Amino acid sequence: MRLIIYLVVYPLLWCLSMLPFRLLYLFSDFTYLIVYYLIGYRKKIVRENIAMALPHLSAIERLTIEKKSYRHLCDMFLEMIKTMTISEKEIKERFVFPNLEVYKKLEEQDKSIAMLLAHYASYEWVISMNYYVRYSAFAVYKKIANPYFDQLVRDIRSRFKANLITTKETVPYIIKNKNNQLLSIYGLASDQSPKVTSAFHWQKFMGIEVPVHTGGEMLSKKYDMNVIFLKVKKVKRGFYEARFEILSEDVAQVPNYEITDAFLKLVEQQIYEAPEFYLWTHKRWKHKR
Repeated sequence: MRLIIYLVVYPLLWCLSMLPFRLLYLFSDFTYLIVYYLIGYRKKIVRENIAMALPHLSAIERLTIEKKSYRHLCDMFLEMIKTMTISEKEIKERFVFPNLEVYKKLEEQDKSIAMLLAHYASYEWVISMNYYVRYSAFAVYKKIANPYFDQLVRDIRSRFKANLITTKETVPYIIKNKNNQLLSIYGLASDQSPKVTSAFHWQKFMGIEVPVHTGGEMLSKKYDMNVIFLKVKKVKRGFYEARFEILSEDVAQVPNYEITDAFLKLVEQQIYEAPEFYLWTHKRWKHKR
């Protein structure tokens, strides 16, 4: 059954990916109407999240953010599909790194790098970073239940020389790469909610105390990696810029959880600047105190 679904859906996805951006965004507008007004995909979760995180805003302001966030969600979904056939020239024009020299500075130290980022703006097109880096790139992701679509996502990423690894595979890969002296960069979207049973640290995020992911910091300390933050900004529809900010070049000297807390503060700044581009559909505050 999973194979049949894949065989039916794949040609549709490929055809969508071939659309020029102007038509792609027209289709995104149509998708938004279906997802928001007809299906109401996770609308209750989104509304509760925005109300908890941004209580200082009026109901009208929060509703505006809600609708804009769904428009962006549909854009990002279509942009992800567009990645199947997008050219190097196109993605380089649409996803830029204005201060790439900050990252290059870390590569000169010949230490692997943990790159922390949030589910904000476009985290899908971050893979275009591989056009500019010297290190091997590994992105930690959540495996898709349908194995055929999971392989499709892996194949798309491989176009950009990005290796997808699951959470369980992360440590074995880091150890193998370290033993083989393969300098690598590991991308970790660390702003979502961990299981309470595996939470080591609680911190306020958007004013709400929640368990937070500390994996990026803990792995960096255990395997002596530098840590960098990638702040993605949506400049306009279909165009993004991503700036680097070094979190630590000497992780052993940083008190526990300080790197994680600094990362969360930077994500908060992103959200306050333009909350409509955050992924509000996730149950980020489900374990709040």
